[in-house]
Amino acid sequence: MKTYLRILQYVKPYTKRIVITFFVMIITAILTALSFYIIKPVIDKILANPDKQEAMKYITILPVAIIIVYALKGIFMFIQHYLINWTGNRVILDIRYKLYCHITDLSMRFFNNQKIGTLISRITNDVNSLHGALSNVLGNIISAVLNILGLVIMMFYLNWKLALIAIFVFPIAVYPIVQFGKRMKLAAIGLQQKMGDITSVLNESFNGIRVVKAFGMEEYERKRFNSDLWNFFVYDMKAVRAVAMASPIMETIGAIGIAAIVLLAGKAVIAGTLTTGTFFAFIAAITGLYPQAKKLNDMNNTIQVALASAERVFQILDEKPEIVDLPDSIEKNDFNDKIEFKNVVFSYNKDEKVLKDVSFRILKGQVFAAIGPSGAGKTTIADLLARFYDVDAGEILIDGINIKKIKISSLRKLIGIVTQETILFNDTIKNNIAYGNPDIDETKVIEAAKAANAHNFIIKQLDGYNTFIGDRGVKLSGGQRQRIAIARAILRNPPILILDEATSSLDSESEILVQEAINNLMKNRTTFVIAHRLSTVRNADYIIVIEKGKIVEEGTHSSLYQNNGLYRKLYDMQFKLDEKKNI
Repeated sequence: MKTYLRILQYVKPYTKRIVITFFVMIITAILTALSFYIIKPVIDKILANPDKQEAMKYITILPVAIIIVYALKGIFMFIQHYLINWTGNRVILDIRYKLYCHITDLSMRFFNNQKIGTLISRITNDVNSLHGALSNVLGNIISAVLNILGLVIMMFYLNWKLALIAIFVFPIAVYPIVQFGKRMKLAAIGLQQKMGDITSVLNESFNGIRVVKAFGMEEYERKRFNSDLWNFFVYDMKAVRAVAMASPIMETIGAIGIAAIVLLAGKAVIAGTLTTGTFFAFIAAITGLYPQAKKLNDMNNTIQVALASAERVFQILDEKPEIVDLPDSIEKNDFNDKIEFKNVVFSYNKDEKVLKDVSFRILKGQVFAAIGPSGAGKTTIADLLARFYDVDAGEILIDGINIKKIKISSLRKLIGIVTQETILFNDTIKNNIAYGNPDIDETKVIEAAKAANAHNFIIKQLDGYNTFIGDRGVKLSGGQRQRIAIARAILRNPPILILDEATSSLDSESEILVQEAINNLMKNRTTFVIAHRLSTVRNADYIIVIEKGKIVEEGTHSSLYQNNGLYRKLYDMQFKLDEKKNI
């Protein structure tokens, strides 16, 4: 119930429309009851009427009345259906948008612990299931209840004794709704979890299709996918059994009720205490009553599925972002002096420290480099500077201000990031370069592309700057994608630049072009470089060497090389590898 009340909170903005819908439902229920009641005068006043003259009078009136009743019923059912679905669809739009916005506000740590496919399933499948709950509670359930109420009132009006018998049987027919609803919810929880697993496998295999094919793992991925499909099938059949068992049980109970009414009402007609018209009108009403109860059962199954999905959606909405603006946070639109890391300690989990008492400073205009073995903590430093995570201890300062006191949006406008894993979108080249600056002049986009050594290959594309590059830029080479990313950073024009392995995994020709583009990007900027290829950091103003989360050496290239420590060991090792490649 708590979950359902929480869903209904999203309906509040549309209260006026709900009120109008409710009145339309009442009119529809009255017309539904009237459509059954009209059977009585048709039989009593026409078919069973001994007065032929009076029968002829009614034979011209009642057909018109029937047409009017059913036409009005059809009109109001259409209005009811449209209003219900408009409200339901609009609320789903609101929930889906809020969920997406909330997820994008959550910290990187949250994304590290989640499968992307599972999150996609939450926004698509789970939210879509909520539509059934909203539409059914607003429409079919309230409509069914009102129809039942209208029919019961009509039945009491026709014959209160027979109505009491019908009402006595009715609660027995409702009992399966509760029992099978519980089974349906358990099955629904399993279904949604398994659908999340299926979406996750699809996301991973399609995004990694190049690796799948390269390693000949198509059959393995098919087996993995088939296993998840079978798990989904098992829960799906549990849901099917719950639905299939409820229907015949309710049909049987309803038939018992109708049989009892036929027996008693039939005797009353034979005895002359009940008219034939009343008998048929009552039978019609009760045969219309039990399908409404069955509808409640069907809707309850849908609602149980929706509640299972809602709990999963609210589980995400209840996640609190770790990285938030403090109440007294400030805007900072420029960088004037230096960046400082003071005794920074950080861990992704409590068991292992990734950074241990790291301290250094980067002066404005410097090229500052961090090198070290894989897993040493270099990229973590860059992530902390951009405040993708918060430090466990110590502080990070920009111009003497703790970055926690700077508004997140303001901080990130000061920083441009170019990484080895270039993230591009399935859009045009122009829109990828202008990402975050949708209204910028095209000439500035072209200038940025030229500075990034990207203009020449762009104009050779079929549609030039308006060429769509495919998912993750799949239609471009690695070097081309990297230059697009650099053009994007140049256009943003940040005072602080982070280059994280920006030239690794490229062929020699692409690396030269990308390096030239990076040199253009670094002009008049403070640059923090993370690199495995030590040849790219020889000219850095200052270098720190990190090992196991600690700074073990620091200085310039020449001083570090002369120290004969880890830096020299890494440098000589790479120099030998480069010589072998060139042989």
